[in-house]
Amino acid sequence: MSAVFLALLLPLISAQTFHWGPCPTPQVQPNFNIHQYLGRWYEIQKLPASFQRGKCIEVNYALRRDGTVRVLYSRLHKDKVRVAEGTAVTPDSREPAKLGVSFSYFTPYSSYWVLTTDYTSLAVVYSCTDILHLFHVEYAWILSRSRFLPPDALRYAQELLVREGIDIFKMKATDQNCKDV
Repeated sequence: MSAVFLALLLPLISAQTFHWGPCPTPQVQPNFNIHQYLGRWYEIQKLPASFQRGKCIEVNYALRRDGTVRVLYSRLHKDKVRVAEGTAVTPDSREPAKLGVSFSYFTPYSSYWVLTTDYTSLAVVYSCTDILHLFHVEYAWILSRSRFLPPDALRYAQELLVREGIDIFKMKATDQNCKDV
């Protein structure tokens, strides 16, 4: 039965980064401050995600009155600007860098762990989904406050991911050569 389930999942995960075994547990940003993290971030590189195709990808975070964070994700795909609005929450106030994000009332919150950020230029984010304890699907993003990140900062972010046990072999650059979307 699990072999049939796995065979059905393979087409869905082929555009993702998956590995056998459980999700790793990388270290997250100590003393994370969500208020400093708010605002616009541009996607510089990511591990492939079938739901994140396109270019000029950016995410804007804003605090809502209820204490949740509005996540406004935009991208240019097939010559159209596509926008999705989601919600980020902090499930455990003792670990504020371990957020949960959802883009639908009907889906559970996915992990969104801020591994590091200086709040002004760079952020490295990681997410992992465990599938039946057989394998896991990883997502990782290198974000910047500007559309381009200096090579040394990019190298630092990539090295951090590797040190935390995250395979960046499939990591792809996001095309940010575009006018403001």
